Amino acid sequence: MPTKAYKTYLSLLAFTAPALILYAIFLLVPTIGGMYYSFTDWNGLNRSYDFIGLGNFVEALTDDPDFVNSLWFTLKYVLFMIVLQNAIALVLAVFIESRKKSKGFFRTIFFMPNMISTIISAFMWTFVFTQVLPQIAEKTSMLFLDQSWIGDPKYSFVSILIVSLWNGVGYMMIIYLAALQGVPQSLKEAAIIDGANAFQTFRSVTMPMITHAITICFFLTLNGAFKVFEVVFGLTGGGPGRSTQVITMNIYEEAFSNNFRYGYASAKSVILFVIILIFTLVQITVMKRKEVEA
Repeated sequence: MPTKAYKTYLSLLAFTAPALILYAIFLLVPTIGGMYYSFTDWNGLNRSYDFIGLGNFVEALTDDPDFVNSLWFTLKYVLFMIVLQNAIALVLAVFIESRKKSKGFFRTIFFMPNMISTIISAFMWTFVFTQVLPQIAEKTSMLFLDQSWIGDPKYSFVSILIVSLWNGVGYMMIIYLAALQGVPQSLKEAAIIDGANAFQTFRSVTMPMITHAITICFFLTLNGAFKVFEVVFGLTGGGPGRSTQVITMNIYEEAFSNNFRYGYASAKSVILFVIILIFTLVQITVMKRKEVEA
């Protein structure tokens, strides 16, 4: 290798080395360690433990109904979040982009909830669901607001969705806004001249031009929804009973509440990792194909 090129690579490595070292120490090494301990019966404290192979994985998938139920609940949550969060964010982005004035005002208002900590948002909405809405229902005769939003399994899922969307839609909206601003105005004008209405212009011109943003937002929503924890923990605690327990809460409970079964909890984490990996690869493959077609 020529000396000049070697020095260039060496300098680039020197600049990236601190980040790579921190990444390896705080993420890569713990991840590999967790995968290793998933094949053991380690309790997180004892230095001695036994290697049990796939025993933890078999138990989680065949002999742990709480984990399986949390998996199905998480999948339902992911499905609703992917559809609702991206649809609402895109509608808000289109609305703001169509404004002649006050774009900054609406952009700030809709993005502001994203600046609040998720766990704080959950505590705020707990007060709203338990105190504010019943009072509004009593004073205004809107009796449909007076529900057990947190204590009734029929409504607790709705309350989790409301808080999650309130907290996360603004971030996706900003991404869609950036993509919409990159659509050439000349293409829209050409479509209008050809007789296309607003909906046809959006479907045939705007949507194909922002598929890269849709891919990014779907990816972020998918990963965030699978790893949801703070909203459920702060709002329902996984209850009533375990009706709203997500996978991350089940893993947390297994590691810190049920006899400190760190090895078993690590196996559940690996299962979650594999599920996220599969869904992400499928989503990116499908969306990238649509980008090429567009």
